[in-house]
Amino acid sequence: MNTQDVIDIFKQADAILEGHFILTSGRHSATYMQKAKVFMHADLTEKLCRGLAEKIKESIAEPIDYVVGPAIGGLIPSYETSRHLGVPSLWVERVNGVFELRRFEIKKGARVVIVEDIVTTGLSIRETVEALAAAGAEVLASACILDRSGGKVDVGVPLIALAEYEIASYASDALPADLSVLPAIKPGSRNI
Repeated sequence: MNTQDVIDIFKQADAILEGHFILTSGRHSATYMQKAKVFMHADLTEKLCRGLAEKIKESIAEPIDYVVGPAIGGLIPSYETSRHLGVPSLWVERVNGVFELRRFEIKKGARVVIVEDIVTTGLSIRETVEALAAAGAEVLASACILDRSGGKVDVGVPLIALAEYEIASYASDALPADLSVLPAIKPGSRNI
């Protein structure tokens, strides 16, 4: 599966939105990849996550003990990807604003791959790495369905992206004129 295949799946699900969006990262964009519209279709989700699992297998030689997703956005892709990898799926969730492996215990040194939906700045992955390190895990890599940075983001561990698709995003104080006149919508889940 390549980047165009991923974009085609998002198009098939009418999941590429145009307007003025405040991304989960806090950055602004004229394009929003509404993965929820993809993830509501099990067949499309299965295709994407099977492709991501294959890419993970090609990239990581070591055995993987767990796939971990950051809640909320990483729950579905991490679960489905773990199914294709044949390993358990866990998740981190925010407790007082900080990711924790709250519902699970893992043995020290457990080999983990983080799976996220869409990466823009990589903050959720970096926070997940911190939570897993605190739990004693060894993070082998992270992976995502779509890297909006086009391969430029640094998440602190290797990032395996099913698709790299650079979509412009802007700081709130550096909006292009055409974007600044549109009302902003914040569809993400960071503060849920």
